[in-house]
Formats: sequence, structure tokens, C-alpha cells
Amino acid sequence: MKNKEKKRKPVRFLSRSRFFVMALIILQMAFIVLVIAGSSMYYRHFSMALHIVSVFVCFHIFNKTAKTAYKITWIFLILLFPIFGGCFYLIFYIQSNPRKYNVQIKKFRALCRPYFFLSNDKLPLLNDEPCYSLSRYLQNYVYYPVYTNTHVEYFSSGEIYYKRLLEELEKAERYIFLESFIIQEGIMFDAIFNILKRKAHEGLEVRVLYDDLGCFATLPDNFCSNLESAGIKCMVFNPFKPVLSSLQNNRDHRKIITIDGKTAFTGGVNIGDEYINVYEKYGHWKDSAIMISGEGAWSLTMIYLRLWNVEISLRKKGPIDDFAGFFPWKEAICNIDSDGFVQPYAESPITKEYICEHVYTQIINCTKKYLYINTPYLIPDESLYSALILAAKSGSDIRIITPHIPDKPLVHMVTRSYYRLLIKAGIKIYEYSEGFNHSKTFVCDDIMATVGTANLDFRSLCLHYECGVFIYNNSQIIKIKEDFLSAISQCREFTLKDCARNSVHRLMQDVLRIFAPLM
Repeated sequence: MKNKEKKRKPVRFLSRSRFFVMALIILQMAFIVLVIAGSSMYYRHFSMALHIVSVFVCFHIFNKTAKTAYKITWIFLILLFPIFGGCFYLIFYIQSNPRKYNVQIKKFRALCRPYFFLSNDKLPLLNDEPCYSLSRYLQNYVYYPVYTNTHVEYFSSGEIYYKRLLEELEKAERYIFLESFIIQEGIMFDAIFNILKRKAHEGLEVRVLYDDLGCFATLPDNFCSNLESAGIKCMVFNPFKPVLSSLQNNRDHRKIITIDGKTAFTGGVNIGDEYINVYEKYGHWKDSAIMISGEGAWSLTMIYLRLWNVEISLRKKGPIDDFAGFFPWKEAICNIDSDGFVQPYAESPITKEYICEHVYTQIINCTKKYLYINTPYLIPDESLYSALILAAKSGSDIRIITPHIPDKPLVHMVTRSYYRLLIKAGIKIYEYSEGFNHSKTFVCDDIMATVGTANLDFRSLCLHYECGVFIYNNSQIIKIKEDFLSAISQCREFTLKDCARNSVHRLMQDVLRIFAPLM
């Protein structure tokens, strides 16, 4: 029955109004081409004008504050298509209106900042520790504090995470906030929805925030109204519009579930049956997640509330929240014993700070003995690539697990294009033979790790809203390491011989790498 339901999805998708949104975007692109091509009687003057536009656009891109790889890709495209390239870039960016998002993001970053620091300052406890420079950056520059009095639990699969999540949802007493890039109706969603609906009827504040493009083909158009009729507040992040716009790149890729501000979850697991292996889409789905209970959970709660209130403010859908009213430790001290240090963090593409990349780079730079990485996509930019190469050449044991069965074949081909140079530097590359590895974890030297939502690619690190949890001297670090080493037994190690494909295949990989920042 479940498989039949999956097969009917393309038909359901074509019947939705969202299909017509895509059709309108395609028509816009076709119209631009026809307008330019239809100006043949003035072609010489028209072509010269567009060439001049393309040159000035290249100067503009070159001087932008953006990743070098992203700028090079756009300049290459414009030089390759000098008539269409500059014109398309201008249409793509002029139609977007990032200013209002900039204003609201900056407003709520400033407004919410003090509420992250309602617990005592724990950063001085990390003086002279290897992680101090990273923790100081996260707390003093981007305002994500260090917490103690927090219990951490790592989940090595979606199935384990799902079971624990249902248990914690049942304990909710005040509120449940849920944020997900993908929500798909099925066994996993139904079980969660039944609890949310019951808790809402009991008088709890229940909210759901999901990304419109992430759920483009997985949810019906009336999904939000169905939740609201059950007493659940619902918000669609960055609704997909029939307009060519760079804002459509900025997706909410976070996965956060926070309960009463005392317990919070994040990691790679979206809400869909393939994430708990009820339905096998790309073989066995390997994923990971983390639960934090105690003071640290408040930080993920504030990350959620900040983005929720940005959307509320943009759409004028009501007053902003009283953030302090959600703080769980006003009248009672958090009595959870400390197990090392916990530091949740989040990424916003509007700020151009690249926080997730900085976390990854700092962990790589701190590596002395080993660094084990899980990632579904391995498309590092020059800074991450250089850091990995340097760590390996300095004698650290660097190992990376990627998927064997791809969800995006072209992206997987780009991922494999990096293997040869990384292996030459001494990095060991494995592919998860059983299926798709969606886990996003770094673990280093038995002392530090991070679990979160950001992939090792340009889209995650520069264009998406992401989050993660950095942990230091925590008992769960060994569990993350053991999960990685256990997964290697289900992997195939790639060698230089495996990378020695024919020249045509190598050429395809090299061409695709040029466009990697746009994938």
C-alpha cells in the first residue's frame, strides 16, 4: 500500500497549483530568450549593448562580498553566454527583494541577542582549552553562548531518533516548536501529528515551520490550514513564487524540535518515512541526530523563535513573541548535571558570516590525531579543501564517508571529482555501500564534535539557513566516533585506482565542478 502511495506522487504533484508556479517560471525564462532572439533586425546594436551590460555585471560580481567560487562561476557563465548571461543575472537579482529580509533578520538578531544569555557565562571555563578560539568566536562575535548543565544524547539512526522523539513529545507541558526542511505525510508524520494535535487540544502552544521549496512535492496545498484547524499554528518559510529571484535559493534547511525550552533535537533527519527506513528510496538511509536537555536547549529554542518572528513580522500576522516568557529556568534552577560543554549555533545566508563553515574549518584546524566526517555531499570550497589537505599532510588521520547510492547523480559526480586529490593527500574516502549517507557529523581527537544540518557543499554553507550543536569534552563524543567506525564496516573504501576513470568521464567531472556553487 505504501509503495503504491509513493508511485502516485508524480500524478499528485502535477495536479497541484505549485506545478503552475514552475510553469510560470519556465515561461518567464522562455520570454526573455524570445525577446532577445526576436530583436534580430537590431541585432548588431542590441548585441553590443548586452555585451557591455555583461562586462559591467562581471565587474559588479567581482567586487561583491561573496565566495570566490560563486563569483567565478557566474563570471564564467556570463563570458560563455555574453548576450544572455549578464541580462539573466540582472533579472535574477533585480526581481529579488533581499532588503526587507536583511532589515528583519538584523532587527531580530539584535532584539533576540540578550535572550540567548539568560544563563550564566560559561566561556571563561574554556580558557586554554583547544576549542577556546572556536567557542569565543561563536559566543562573542555571532552570539551563540556556551552552556553547561546540559545532557546530550546522540542518535546513530533515524529510527532511534524517531522513537526517542515520540517519548519526549509526550512529556511536553507548555509548548512544542517544530521546524523542518521536508515534511512528508506518512507513518512518521502521522505519529508526530497525532501527538501535536492532542497537545494543542490540551492547551499547549504548538507551532510548525517548514520550508516551501523543501516540501514542494511532498505536501498538499491545504496542509497549513489542516494543521491550523487542529489548533496548531503553522508558517511556511519563504513561499515559492512564480518569479525569477535569488531569494528562492535561501531555503530553511534546519531541523529543530524544541519542547518547553528544556529539550531540543536537531540533526539530519527530516520528517518522512525514508528517514526512518519505513520506505527505502535510495537503499538504507543512514542518518544522525542529537538531543540536548537542560540549559543548552534554550539556545535552539531561541534560534527557532527568531526565525518564526521574522516571518511573523514580514507578513504582519500578529505581534512578536515575548521571548523571556518561554524561558524555562526563571523560577527553578536547571538541575541537570554538566557533561562537558554544549554550544548550539545557526547560519543565516543574509548575514554572509558562513558560521557553519567556520565551525567546520576550526575543528579541522584543531585536529591533532584524527578527524572523522560524515557528509552526503563533498563539495568543499577552497578554504575547507585547503584545511583538509593541510590536516592530512600534517599527519592527522582524516576519514570521510559519503553515500554510494546518490539522490542527485550530477552532484554525486561532482563529489567524486574531489576524491582523487584528497586521497593523494592521505585522506581516506569511503562510500556507504548500503545506500544513502545523510548524516552530517564531525568528530575530532575524542574531545570535540558537531552534529547538525549543514552539508559540505556551497548551497548548505552559503545559501541555506542551517544549524548545529558543537560539543566539547562530552561523553557522547565517543559514541559519535564509534558510530562512524561501525559505519565503515558497511562502506567501500575508494582508492586512486578507483578514481582513474577514462578521460571523457574526467572531463565531465571537471566541467561540473565549475558549476558546483550553483548546484
